[in-house]
Amino acid sequence: MLMHQCVGLDAYNTMPLRRAVHAVYECCFSVPLAADLARTRPYLDRESLYRHADELLFALSEEAIDDILQAHPDIGRRPGSAKSAAEQCAVYAECPELMGELATAAKRYVQHFGFGFVMYVTGHCAADVLAAINDRLHHDRETERKVVRHELSRINRSRLERMLGPEGGYHNW
Repeated sequence: MLMHQCVGLDAYNTMPLRRAVHAVYECCFSVPLAADLARTRPYLDRESLYRHADELLFALSEEAIDDILQAHPDIGRRPGSAKSAAEQCAVYAECPELMGELATAAKRYVQHFGFGFVMYVTGHCAADVLAAINDRLHHDRETERKVVRHELSRINRSRLERMLGPEGGYHNW
């Protein structure tokens, strides 16, 4: 859960630098990205912020991406993931079996690529994630690193949107 939620773009633009870095770090798990994004304020609109966040993410070194990946939970290990899988995937009568398959596939992924699987999962159930892991295991390492950056970009955008909240934000900041 983000500590900085629904702050609005105007409030983000005027936050003290440390607080702005902290707010963005909660979204992206990268100090360099968060610091650079906060230092280049003010943003005229949300799209400018999102585009600049993507530019910074895609400019990061592979080592910095690995650091970001360390902050993401392992697939199937996130609190409540088994419950949500059971709710979303009614087709699968035995959710524990599905979660076991997911854990096994995630281990194969780590063994194959050397880093954990990451995916923007909003709107996807455990079966979708399992299919994505199995599909992405066919990638070479270079292709998968590009896919990982794209997925991180989608996750960052979703979290930045949540951080900013509705247009205008709320007046509690």
